[in-house]
Formats: sequence, structure tokens, C-alpha cells
Amino acid sequence: MSSLLDVTAIGNAIVDVISPAAPAFLEAEGLAPGSMTLIDEPTAAALYARMAPGLEASGGSAANTVAGVASFGGQAAFIGKVAGDELGAIFAHDIRAIGARFETPSLTGGPATARCLVNVTPDGQRTMSTFLGACVELTPDDVDPALIEGAKIVYLEGYLFDPAAAREAFAKAAGLARASGRKIALSLSDGFVVDRHRGALLGFIETQVDVLFANADEIRALFETDDVEAAQSAIRGRVDIAAITRGAEGSVVLTAEEVFAVPAGPVAHVVDTTGAGDQYAAGFLFGLARGRGLADCGALGSLAAAEVISHYGPRPAEALAGRALAQGLAA
Repeated sequence: MSSLLDVTAIGNAIVDVISPAAPAFLEAEGLAPGSMTLIDEPTAAALYARMAPGLEASGGSAANTVAGVASFGGQAAFIGKVAGDELGAIFAHDIRAIGARFETPSLTGGPATARCLVNVTPDGQRTMSTFLGACVELTPDDVDPALIEGAKIVYLEGYLFDPAAAREAFAKAAGLARASGRKIALSLSDGFVVDRHRGALLGFIETQVDVLFANADEIRALFETDDVEAAQSAIRGRVDIAAITRGAEGSVVLTAEEVFAVPAGPVAHVVDTTGAGDQYAAGFLFGLARGRGLADCGALGSLAAAEVISHYGPRPAEALAGRALAQGLAA
């Protein structure tokens, strides 16, 4: 089968509710700044009622990455579960409107569509409270072989390593991708995922993953060290490519033989860091799918991350293809 898509991503289908918040609000709600906490539906409703007015935007880590790939002019598809409710309809409309394929059947008779309540403090840091709802009901039956076999890169969201059925979907996708000679990319997603599944994740990484994305905290958690340099050394050779994001310090792209230090993209004012890692992955994967060198892939990732942290919301507000062209990074 010819590769018609640059990226097919599998992940949690979530609608983000993003609001400005003072540090005192986080303290009053018992929320640790910068954390991601899983909550139930009643807690989500109560917290939402107390949050400041904000905006609703379709989100979910891998879905945000798909939006970024599309913004670069890439061809992408997303596999993820929503319910047949209002938020589910919003999510489906939004991802199709950017030109991505989304064909996963909606859940009926189960929990509501997932939502992530994001409180953003004046320094741009986001604190997330997530009700997973329908998205954890993803099963192997939802993995369309045609979308896996027809993509150059299959991108898997680490959050899916938590629910049992979703992990089976994860494994099915990886098996199809490997059998078709496609590249498999994985995002570690969050330190709590790593802490819960360290052994299984390492086994999956070493046997299935070609490209690994992690931030400094996640890669340290994976190797149970406080030394990010030691963690970066430990991942080399376990995957073909590892891209480690380090906030304002930029990123480091590693292979067994090479190391590329990639500076962060310039940003006049950091508004909201939601989606920075997702968009970095978008730029990197788009570059990789289009045959760019690893330094250029990292630069495209930095470009996308810089765009998204300059405004509220986890997806590009400005066409990334235009930014890439202006910086001499067009495909």
C-alpha cells in the first residue's frame, strides 16, 4: 500500500477548557501548580463551575499533534474515542475541519466525552484536571488497519498505556505498523504514566519504538535518575531517535551516533504552555515524514512549540507552513 498519510496518531480524544487563574485559585482548589490530575465527572463539573471564563478547544495530546501536522500542510489521521454527545460532536467537527481524517465510531451508552480543565497562571504554566470519560473506552476494534498501514509514521500517545483495552489497541497498532514497515513514534506523555508502567514501557520502547519523545522530567522518570544527562545517555541506542524537550533550553535530538542541540524558538511573551510538547512532536514528525534531517526536524518542532505558547490553546493559531517558509524550513 502506498503511503498517503504522513502521520496517523492514536490517543485520547479530549475537549480542553482553558481559563486564566491566579496562584491563589490553585491553592484554594488543592491543585499543585503544573500538575495533571485525573478526576471523576462530578469533580469536573464542580471545578468547571468555579473556574474563570475561558475557551473550549478540542485537545488531547496526539490529536493536537495531528492538528500541527495538518497546519504544516501534512496529511494526517487520528484514532480516538468520543461519546455521541455535544462535546464529542465539537471534537469530531474540529479535527475534520483542519483536514485530518477521523473515522472512529462514537461511544454509545457509556461515559461522556473527555474534558481537560486547564488553569493557566500568569507565568504561562498550565495545571490540568482531566476527566477521561469516553476516551479510555478505545478498543482494538477501533484501530483501522488501513489508517495504520497507509501512514509513514504511526504516533502513539503514552497516556494510552494506562487503560487495559486502550493498551491492547496500542499493541494492535504497533503490530500493524511493524508488519507494514512503518515507523513507530511514542510520546511518554507524563511522569505519572512512566511511574505506573516503567517496566512495560521500557520493554515496548526497546522492541517496538523507532522515535521517542519525552520532556526532561519524563526521561528522568523513565530511568529513575535526577540527572537528565544520564537519562539522555541511557536512552541512546534503545531507539533509533530520541527527542528530549527541555523548555526554554530547547531540545536535544539523540541517535546512537549523533547528538543535535536544538535551540528553542523565539517567543515575545509566553502566554500558555499547553500543547508545547504536542506541537514540537508535530513539527518533528512532519519533517521526518518529509525526509528532512534530524536538525531540521528539531527546528520545525521548536518553531511549532514557539507558535503555540504565544497564545491560549493547544493548537496552532497561525499556519505553521507559512512560518516554516519564512524561516527557510518549508518541505
